[in-house]
Amino acid sequence: MRGSATGDHRDHRVAAAFDAVARERFLPPDQRRFAAVDHALPLGYDVTNSQPSTVRTMLTLLGVEPGDRVLDVGCGSGWTTALLAHLTGPHGRVVGVELVPEVLAMARANLRADGRVELHQADPEVLGWPAGAPYDRVLVSADAEVLPNALVRQLRPGGVLVGPVRGEMLRVERHGRYVFVPLRTLDR
Repeated sequence: MRGSATGDHRDHRVAAAFDAVARERFLPPDQRRFAAVDHALPLGYDVTNSQPSTVRTMLTLLGVEPGDRVLDVGCGSGWTTALLAHLTGPHGRVVGVELVPEVLAMARANLRADGRVELHQADPEVLGWPAGAPYDRVLVSADAEVLPNALVRQLRPGGVLVGPVRGEMLRVERHGRYVFVPLRTLDR
């Protein structure tokens, strides 16, 4: 992706989103002075506002285009949701889900005027927001133990999911269903 016309286009669009959506607006008052620092910052309730360089990489990998429907899993105080809304443009839609009610309240307060955004209380028993599926893109802002197939299933064919699995950032593109024999390993 780096160096390609598509990669450059994505980099420029993400940079424009960062310029348009101030991180400071999505931080608690005591953290706002650190908005320009490239570190995750605490929102309270064991939740953070992610490190800007990480968010930039994730959004570039995600490749959001105008008009896309995007699911933001772990939307926090709404910063990534607002960045995604900027990237989807006036005809796109972003659905954000957050597990911690107090943090979701922050996101709702921060995004109340944005009609392209829909926010929901996450159900601890259900990953994502299946009622709004299929999505063109899914952004996951929490580390998973294994690839979250429940979220992959919420993608349309050709859709992309970006998120960490055991600390490694993955970009997964869904290509539909096929039938194969089971994968097995030989014990030697």
